Amino acid sequence: MKWYKQLILATCIGMAFNPVSASAETLDRIVAVVDSDVVTASQLQERLAMVRRKLRQRDTELPPEDALTKQVLEKLIIESLQLQMGDRANIRINEQTLGDTVNRIAQRNNMSLSEFQQALAQDGISFEKAREQIRRDLIINRVRKRRVADRIQVTQQEIKNFLQSEQGKYQLSADYRLGHILIALPESATPNQANQAKQKATTVYQKLKQGANFGQVAVAVSDGQKALEGGDLGWRKANQLPSLFANQVQSMNKGDISKPIRSPSGFHIIKLIAKRGGQDKLMQTQFKARHILLKPSEIRSEKQTKALADRLYLRLENGEDFTQLAKAFSDDSGSALNGGSLDWVNPNDMVPAFRDKLSEVSVNTISKPFKSRYGWHILQVLDTRQQDMSKLVQENRARIILRNRKYEEELQNWLRQIRAEAYVEIKL
Repeated sequence: MKWYKQLILATCIGMAFNPVSASAETLDRIVAVVDSDVVTASQLQERLAMVRRKLRQRDTELPPEDALTKQVLEKLIIESLQLQMGDRANIRINEQTLGDTVNRIAQRNNMSLSEFQQALAQDGISFEKAREQIRRDLIINRVRKRRVADRIQVTQQEIKNFLQSEQGKYQLSADYRLGHILIALPESATPNQANQAKQKATTVYQKLKQGANFGQVAVAVSDGQKALEGGDLGWRKANQLPSLFANQVQSMNKGDISKPIRSPSGFHIIKLIAKRGGQDKLMQTQFKARHILLKPSEIRSEKQTKALADRLYLRLENGEDFTQLAKAFSDDSGSALNGGSLDWVNPNDMVPAFRDKLSEVSVNTISKPFKSRYGWHILQVLDTRQQDMSKLVQENRARIILRNRKYEEELQNWLRQIRAEAYVEIKL
């Protein structure tokens, strides 16, 4: 629910430079000159208030006032430098992008836009100010992407070494998200008490198997610590679960509900809400395909492109060679010289229109022309196969972990560098 606060605070605790009137600006004291920009006392005080509020919400002890002021001012300076870079690079966030981002934040918090506005107001944040802070955050993210993220490379050897390391094996092992209901037993429970608890757990289990909502039942009957959260234990590794849960969950599929499990504390019912990672086989249908792509251009209109696609389709239906027509007409430079061959493709790697058509077209059948965002396609599926994608998925996860690790290291180095190279005069 507090995700929007993290974004608004951003990486550097609040975005710099709120708009103020000209008269207010002349009265506002400058506390730092940052290259061609300034940080004012009102901006600093506003960010300090925001940080104090955030720390109190976390029950975190406030540091000494001078230390906190110095730290927040430094963050504002770093932000200003990045925003100035964005301005020099002509990075702009249009209203459509900003609006879409705000809507996504609301959706991730399970709110409508109006509910999101109300939540901000309750925290003393105006909606317009939040929008501007989000805009600045997006600018900073784009600057960091250009200056840091786009330059990071992860080699295949680094991925291999990570997968073979103990740290890699642990990080890529399965994560389980469990629902939990506990029917508790008192200490030194009598046989009668144990029997009553067992009967209650059995009744609850039967109700769940008949389709009752697990979260609602957990709130109503569970004695577990997460009862009010619908029994949701969150994501955990197997070694972070009680042994009786870890043993049970190994044989469960997503959505499965266990029979009551007895322990000294009572009877437990668990549900495997979701599972991610691990070494389970991940089978996916692949398609061996070829295509002809025709793109509209300045010399060929959309209508003319569609007409050409229709003519080529008729020629193929009349027996002309697909390879030769692809070499002669296809605008896909990556496949045209190979007669339109795409080799084996994963449907999820393709644009939606192409992905859907792969599933519709029978083997050795040529599709009628269809449109994607790239232009008009004629597709032929030559074969299909089931492929275990688990190794590729593991490698991709390893690549993401290593890339994120490198990014954090390089980002800190880059931030230190731009700070050292900047002209900064502090006037506190």
